[in-house]
Amino acid sequence: MITLDFAPGTASAAHSSTSGIVLVPLASGMWRVTRPDGEVLGYVDAVQAADGERFRAKRISARLRRFVVIGEFWRMDEALECFTMG
Repeated sequence: MITLDFAPGTASAAHSSTSGIVLVPLASGMWRVTRPDGEVLGYVDAVQAADGERFRAKRISARLRRFVVIGEFWRMDEALECFTMG
């Protein structure tokens, strides 16, 4: 379960002890996904689609030197699962 906490002044917007990830808000609708030790796993963007808001998960590819889109999801917790699996 992911718990969102958007209280001002907090270092991270969300933290899940079960999945071991932390969300750091960067801009409106964009979060950095890290491990608790600060290692960056990727990013999640909120994007507007014709049928509603979706969450796009992206990983950093050092080999390709760019972001690789993992997928788009209806819920934030679904997008975050991409970073906890394998």
